[in-house]
Amino acid sequence: MKIIKKISIIGDGGWGTTLAIHLSRQKYPVMLWGAFAKSIAQSTKSRENKKFLPGIKIPSQVRLTSDIDEAISFGDLIVLSTPSEYLSDTLSKIRNTSYKGKIFVSVVKGIHPRSFKRMSQIIQEYLPKVPLVVLSGPTIAGEVAKQIPTTAVAACKDKKLAGSIQKVFNSDTFRIYTNTDVIGVEFGGSVKNVIALACGICDGLKLGTNAKAAVLTRGLAEITRLGMALGARQETFYGLTGLGDLVTTCFSPSSRNRSVGEALGRGEKIKDVLGGMNAVAEGVVTARAVYHLSQKKKMDMPIVREVYKIIFENKPAKNAMKDLMGRSLKSE
Repeated sequence: MKIIKKISIIGDGGWGTTLAIHLSRQKYPVMLWGAFAKSIAQSTKSRENKKFLPGIKIPSQVRLTSDIDEAISFGDLIVLSTPSEYLSDTLSKIRNTSYKGKIFVSVVKGIHPRSFKRMSQIIQEYLPKVPLVVLSGPTIAGEVAKQIPTTAVAACKDKKLAGSIQKVFNSDTFRIYTNTDVIGVEFGGSVKNVIALACGICDGLKLGTNAKAAVLTRGLAEITRLGMALGARQETFYGLTGLGDLVTTCFSPSSRNRSVGEALGRGEKIKDVLGGMNAVAEGVVTARAVYHLSQKKKMDMPIVREVYKIIFENKPAKNAMKDLMGRSLKSE
């Protein structure tokens, strides 16, 4: 297996910048790529990503670039950290570079809205046969950047490759586990954003802790049912990339998806909410994908369905909650 000496991060959002900082602390030479030359120039000058990770200094050892060829040539390990909706465009650029022989790690969360493919499947379509590991878990970027204890999972069917990535990312404050259930890890890390929207809606409606606990718990049941139908293992959804990531995203004040849900619960329209954001709320796109996937699989996902109707059919949040509570009685 190729020895990892240098690392390139593709995507200069909050998480990509955080990983660049973290890996530089691990004494790796790191290059951080962003699509916009102006933003990269500003971050290079100030040594701070003021838009996505304000208040955290970028070490001088981290090189920044907007040249995709330079970034791919630099790293032995390529970490993909773009929002899911921009992944295909980024992969199209990478496909024309010297990417062969590199090891890839995906930290992208999402489900494609039309093909219903996971992000690793899309990566493999554009970059066939590249060694690929998925890194996911309950990882609020600001906390990792501040070296607050955090855990995550490196998922790959190749245990040896997963173990290599585990060693690269693991530190005293960032503990990495391995898992061979790539489907479960990716699916849990993606669909939890939809349930976080629902929990945020509870906050916007001021429904209290009981309601949020119910939405979180029943939401996990929905994620698990559909995930298993797609080939995932049940126990994965009770681990860090399932329950762990779900709890973090549903309750953290800094969670983008929870915050978007809260605004929807207050009655704001999704267009207005997203228009006022710097970062991407992955749950909005994922809600559409998972709703249609559940319809295709004839799988009942009432929470996902109501989130979809609130976002895309302008259903009032109060009516959605009333309909959830008024469903026919059943056993847990």
